[in-house]
Amino acid sequence: MPQSPVPVFEPADDVSPTATTIVVLKPAGPALGPRAAVLDAEMGGLLSRVCADPVTLAASGTCTDIFAPPAASVRRVIVLALGAPKTLDALSLARAGGALAAHLESKGIGEATLVLDPIAGASLSGAEILARVALGIRLRRYRFDLRNKRPVAEADQAWRLALVGAGKAELAAALARTNAIADGVDYARTLVNLPPNHLHPDSFPDHLDALREAGIEVEILDAARLKELGMNALLAVGSGSARAPRVAVLRYRGKGSGEQPLAFVGKGVCFDSGGLCIKGGAQMFDMKADMGGAAAVVGLLLALARQGSPVHAVGVLGIAENLPSGTALKPREIITTASGQTVEIFDTDAEGRLLLADCLYYAASRFEPSAIVDLATLTYSVMRGLGSVFAGLFSTDNAVAAQMIAAGETVDERFWQLPLDRAYDEGLYSPLADLRHHAKDMEDGDAPYAAAFLRHFTQGRPWVHLDIAGKELADSDRPLGRQGATAFGVQMLEEWVHNLNGKHNVA
Repeated sequence: MPQSPVPVFEPADDVSPTATTIVVLKPAGPALGPRAAVLDAEMGGLLSRVCADPVTLAASGTCTDIFAPPAASVRRVIVLALGAPKTLDALSLARAGGALAAHLESKGIGEATLVLDPIAGASLSGAEILARVALGIRLRRYRFDLRNKRPVAEADQAWRLALVGAGKAELAAALARTNAIADGVDYARTLVNLPPNHLHPDSFPDHLDALREAGIEVEILDAARLKELGMNALLAVGSGSARAPRVAVLRYRGKGSGEQPLAFVGKGVCFDSGGLCIKGGAQMFDMKADMGGAAAVVGLLLALARQGSPVHAVGVLGIAENLPSGTALKPREIITTASGQTVEIFDTDAEGRLLLADCLYYAASRFEPSAIVDLATLTYSVMRGLGSVFAGLFSTDNAVAAQMIAAGETVDERFWQLPLDRAYDEGLYSPLADLRHHAKDMEDGDAPYAAAFLRHFTQGRPWVHLDIAGKELADSDRPLGRQGATAFGVQMLEEWVHNLNGKHNVA
């Protein structure tokens, strides 16, 4: 897989005498901390004069360059504004780090020392502040490129950034989590960014080597095994492709974790043409990213394993291509799912809920998890209803929903809880099967009907359905990422699991 340059963060006790670029992390307020004051004295008061200018610290993430006097040992000082101390939080700091990464890249700077003095009134420790800034740097630095003959520019090289302002042991622990999160996000982004001739049901297992190396057990269920398990809904989704569907089962068990796992189910449709109910051309262009839910599960499991999270987690990925052919799924077919429930098919472009039906039932019945979370780029209606700000969240447990929404606010992966009501089952009535696979009018609020459909396959387990349609790709650069795949959901779920402290307390 293409590897983007990964910045290296090195905790340091003090600024090296050979440092040529120093980044001063400065909250709002005129006073300089002790480390910055020493630097200011060496620069003849230039740093304090720049920081006294209201423009320098006006907004978090503002980067101000200062070229040091010839007598100073350092050549360049960059002031990174952090905002008012009471407003510092994980998200503002990560965004400041992202702005710094963009600034360093624009200047061709690959080595620097970040200096933080104690901040009175801040709710976060120095290690947490530096680690969150570092996370923003890593997330912004990710890039994806398959060009083999592209000259390697200086800006493409891995950066080395020394971090001064916290105890080495505490900072190293905070950075371990930072790097694990970024590794998971980067990996999920790359999976989504891969073109559909590189990532498909035949090749998907080959792209899970990083999980195996991290100590995650990877089990691949082939089409023959899926048939034995009665996973006919998943098989039907992929029946039009020359590449048979698969299920990837991922198992991570952290030290000290309990017997009962958390289960994460991901929709992995590597390309969605719509099947026989084929999409229009414009709708189809980005359908390589219809496996964004599965990619998020992969990224989450990798992030948990690389930081040694004390949690027991399983991932179930339903992997298929939805293509038209003489063997493709047809409207009005009736499929018997792995749960034994029959489903009458209508629009073959509503394939994701069929795939998830079998995967949810498999996760619930095999692992008996304390909670199940599924992620899927599922419905156009959730995009129309919530716009570009929120993704949709449906849950059988309001406490868990509240936990996830709070976690999403922390990392800017925002969710809005939508109704999961038995009344929606009325729209799923079929005179010929146990369930109709979507309501009659898919243009009129389909997302709640999709969630209502999926609930029938969760075996009564506490369950959260995350409809992340429209969040898998960004059409322009953002503060914490470039144009392309976003890995939406990885950070929110990592934050949620981290807050559980491995106790599986989902109530």
